[in-house]
This record gives sequence, structure tokens and C-alpha cells, in this order.
Amino acid sequence: MTRHLTGHRGGFGPGLTPITRFDEPEDDTGIAVSVLKLAPGESREIEAANETAWLLMSGAAEVTVDNRSTRFERGSLFDESASAVHVAAGARVRLQAETEAEFTVYETKNTKPFPSRVFGPEDVPNEHRGKGQVDEACYRYVRTIFDLRNSDPNAELVLGEVVTFPGRWSSYPPHHHPQPEIYHYRFTDPRGYGHAELGETVLKVRANDTIKIFDGFDHAQCAAPGYGMYYAWVIRHLAGNPYTVPEFTEEHRWTMDQDAEFWRPEGASRHG
Repeated sequence: MTRHLTGHRGGFGPGLTPITRFDEPEDDTGIAVSVLKLAPGESREIEAANETAWLLMSGAAEVTVDNRSTRFERGSLFDESASAVHVAAGARVRLQAETEAEFTVYETKNTKPFPSRVFGPEDVPNEHRGKGQVDEACYRYVRTIFDLRNSDPNAELVLGEVVTFPGRWSSYPPHHHPQPEIYHYRFTDPRGYGHAELGETVLKVRANDTIKIFDGFDHAQCAAPGYGMYYAWVIRHLAGNPYTVPEFTEEHRWTMDQDAEFWRPEGASRHG
């Protein structure tokens, strides 16, 4: 299935490993996603051919953009927020690994100019989304790194992360939007897994899986008990129709009500 990519469950090798590409013959999102792994002391000098973002997944590295250097470091996707750089086509970026470092890389075919931006954990707080909703069954962390609120109008990508707590749901209530999106997954434990909805299809996702999401497909997620689930999400604005907020499926919107009435086992307390 070209919408559920499972070929990297064994991990990623050194260098740049493409996951999705531009102009794919089937299920093309217009977003290229890859993973870049650098050895300690290794560096890369890159002139971006397209609008591009690098998101640090693990390790420590010095990132230089427009002759300004910033140190990125991350030990946990789950307990530490994001560090990322977002540039327009033509920008020069240097990545110098201090330790073994891993980045996910996101590109779209956009050559319009805009200023480079560097984001650190202090710029990307955990949004405590779903807290208090249906006994906190869908309480999760959402980290929006950049979107229309803080990126240039010429930019066409939106980038963020979600941390789904063990046994709970995220991207809930089910929602959809016309703009194409990609999720890339990691877990707190190599045995971890979760379930991803694509409309009426439910996919079992594991570490390093990637799914493509298209117009009209609801995409709620859940993590198996015992396993925290992380996914990076990237959306591409459409011409004349940028991504703002998703449309929640009418059938399940009632769950967003803080006082929603729903079944609990007899004798159970609200938080029991």
C-alpha cells in the first residue's frame, strides 16, 4: 500500500534515506520526506533546492544558517520539545554533528523567497490538547513548530509533532482537511505500536512507519497500552487554500464538550 510505508522498520542507515519523493506515480503528496543520519564529527553543506525543513530527532549538532550558528541537542522525542530549521530555496545550511545525530527532512517544490527561521524548544511549547476531554482519553501533547501564525506567507509547509500517551488517542475527534499530510512514527519502546485511521481503513503502525493522508480521510490515531507514540506531521498548503484548522467529523464533535455525557462502568468515578 503506497499510503502506508513500512520499509524502514529495521531503522535507517548512515547518510540520507528518502521515504517519500516528489512526483510519485501513485499517491503523490508533493512533499518529500527523508531521514539524515550523521556520524560524530560528520558535516553536511547544503544549498536548498526547495523549501526545506530539518527537524532534529536525536543527538547534538551545530546548525549554521545565513552565517548564524545554533546548537541543537535532543535526548528524547517524548520528554523534550523540538529544534528545527526552516529555509527557502537557495539558502545555505551547514549541519555539523557533535554526536551521532538524526534529522528528519521535509521538502516541497517552492522557490518563493522567505527569511530562514531557527526554532528551539523554547519556541515550541507542549500544547496540552484534549485535557479533560472524555476522561482524558485523548489527552496528548501537540507541538506546532511553524504554521501560518509564525511563518512567512511565501512558505508552503506546516510542521509539528504529536506525543500520544500510552493507551490513548490523538488527532481526535476524527478530522480531515483537503491539504495533503504525512505522519512519521516513533515509539518509546521497540515493541511499541499503534493504530492509524485513514477513513474506514485502520493501519497498524510501528517505529519508522510513514503514512500519507489525503483529502477527506479522517485520521484519528491511538497508541497501544504501555507504549508512547510520537509522530512528526507535515502539511503542504494548497494554492489559494492554505491549511488553518481541520474539520472535525460531525458525528464525533460532541466528545469535545468538557461536560459531555458518556457511558462509564457502574460505580466507577469520573477519573476512576
